[in-house]
Amino acid sequence: GGVCVAQSVKIPREPKPGEFDKIIRRLLETSHARAVIIFANEDDIRRVLEAAKRANQTGHFIWMGSDSWGSKIAPVLHLEEVAEGSVTILPKRVSVRGFDRYFSSRTLDNNRRNIWFAEFWEENFHCKLSRHALRKGSSIKKCTNRERIGQDSSYEQEGKVQFVIDAVYAMGHALHNMHKNLCPGKVGLCPRMDPVDGVELLKYIRNVNFSGIAGTPVTFNENGDAPGRYDIYQYQIRNSTPEYKVIGQWTDHLHLKVENMLWPGGGSQQPSSICSLPCKPGERKKLVKGIPCCWHCERCDGYQYQLDEFHCKRCHFNERPNENHTSCTPIPIIKLEWSSPWAVVPVFIAIVGIIATLFVVITFVRYNDTPIVKASGRELSYVLLTGIFLCYATTFLMIAEPDLSTCSLRRIFLGLGMSISYAALLTKTNRIYRIFEQGKKSVSAPRFISPASQLVITFSLISLQLVGVCIWFIVDPSHSVIDYEDQRTTNPHFARGILKCDISDLSLICLLGYSMLLMVTCTVYAIKTRGVPETFNEAKPIGFTMYTTCIVWLAFIPIFFGTSQSAEKV
Repeated sequence: GGVCVAQSVKIPREPKPGEFDKIIRRLLETSHARAVIIFANEDDIRRVLEAAKRANQTGHFIWMGSDSWGSKIAPVLHLEEVAEGSVTILPKRVSVRGFDRYFSSRTLDNNRRNIWFAEFWEENFHCKLSRHALRKGSSIKKCTNRERIGQDSSYEQEGKVQFVIDAVYAMGHALHNMHKNLCPGKVGLCPRMDPVDGVELLKYIRNVNFSGIAGTPVTFNENGDAPGRYDIYQYQIRNSTPEYKVIGQWTDHLHLKVENMLWPGGGSQQPSSICSLPCKPGERKKLVKGIPCCWHCERCDGYQYQLDEFHCKRCHFNERPNENHTSCTPIPIIKLEWSSPWAVVPVFIAIVGIIATLFVVITFVRYNDTPIVKASGRELSYVLLTGIFLCYATTFLMIAEPDLSTCSLRRIFLGLGMSISYAALLTKTNRIYRIFEQGKKSVSAPRFISPASQLVITFSLISLQLVGVCIWFIVDPSHSVIDYEDQRTTNPHFARGILKCDISDLSLICLLGYSMLLMVTCTVYAIKTRGVPETFNEAKPIGFTMYTTCIVWLAFIPIFFGTSQSAEKV
C-alpha cells in the first residue's frame, strides 16, 4: 500500500540497560527513513522517546503510534519536543450512557460477585477496608461504604467498553444462530451442541451481522477481523501548549485533513521518509536483499553507461560514456596535424634536405661532363640522389591524412627511397671491391663495371623491392583504419581513436627489411674496401656512412617497438 519497511527492530520483553539506545542507533543506520511505526506498550514508548532525546535526535523521527499510544499523556510527559508531530490512532468509540448509570451505582454491597471490586474500591477512593491495614500516622482513611463512584472520585468511562459489550453480543448472536440451526424447536442444549464444537462456533461468530451498542454494524471478514474505525490524532505544540488533535479518521477508507497537520518545528511542509535517496545520473541501484525500497547507488565506471535503473552496460568499442555516464558518444578521431610540432620539425628537415638534394643535382647537371663528376660515378650518383630525394619526400606522405591513395603511396615509397639509395651504394662498393680483388689475380678488368652494367644491377636490386610491395598489395590491399585500442585510456575522457594506415609495426619492419639487408651487405663491402688506395677515397666515406646508418637502425628498432602507439608516431 505504498509503505516499505526499511528495517524492523524488536523490543525485548525484558530490555537490558542501553537496549533502547541501541535501537535508536539501529534506526539511524537508515537515516533518511524518518517515519517510525511503533507497536509497544506505553512504558516502552516512553523509553524509546527518552533514548531519541539522549541521542540528540529531537525532531528527526516522525513517530507513528498504535492504539496503545492513542491520546495518552504518560508516554510523552516531559518529552513533548521529541514526540512533536507524532501520529497516533484510537478506535472510534462512543460512551455508553447505560453503562455509566450501571457502574456508578455499584457498591460493596451490590457487587460482591466481582472478586476484584474491593481492590478497585480501595484504589479508587484511597482508603482501606480493613482497620488492620491502616498504619499509624498514615493519611489513608478507612472505607465507610458510603463512597460513591463519580461523586467522591473522578470517573471516566474506559474507551473499550463499547467493544466489550459488542463482543458479548457477538458471542450471544452466534450461539443463538447455532442453536437455531442445530437444535430447532428445543430449549437448552441438544446432543449436537453438547459439547459445543469450537470450530463450528467460530463459523457462526464470523457470520454474525447486527447493530452494536453504538449503532454501528458488527461484522467480521474472512480473517475474523472487524471493520476498522479509527480516529487519527497528531501530537502538536501550538503556542507552547502540547495537545492531541484529531486530524482524520478511517472508516473503510482514509479521511485526512492534511491542512490541520503540524510537523516538528511548527512547519506545515510534510517531511520525507525514504530508505534511500534517488541515485544520481550515471548510477545504478543495487537493491538491499529483501527490502525493495532500500538500495545502494553504484557508479557506472570506466566505459559503462547507465542502461536503466538497475543496470550498467559497456559502450560500443568506438564510443565512450558522456560526462554523467547516461549515454554513449563517439570517441573523437585524431590524426597527425600539419600544425603539430611532431609534423613541423620533420617537414622543416625534409624541406631543407630536398633543397640540399636539388642543389647537388643542379650542380651535377651543370658540371655533368667534368672529370670529377664522371669519376664519382655519374649515373649511380643520380640514382643515389633520386633515392635521397624520395626519402625526404616520403615525410609529406607520412604526415598527410590517411586514405586509400595516401596509404598506397606510403607502402610504395616508404621503403623504395632507401632501397634506391642502398642499392646504388651497394653497387658502388661492390664495383670497387671487385676491381681490387681482380687486380690481385690478373691485370684484366672484371666484368659488369661499365656504367650501363651498374645501372642494370642497381635497378635489378630495386625491382625486388617493388615486387615485394606488389605481392603485399595482392595479399593485403591498402586501406585506412581507425584504431581505438592504442589510445583507450583508463579515463574515458582522454580516449581517442587514431586514424592511420593499416600497417602493423611488424609489417613496417618487414617493408624496410629489404633495405636493411642492402644496408648490411653494403656495410660488409665497405669494411672490405676500407684499405683501398687514397685515389679511391669514396670507399671510406661510404664506409663511415654505413657504420653510422647501422648504429641508427640498431637504436631505431627497439625504440620503435618499445614506445606506445600514438597519432604522432610515423
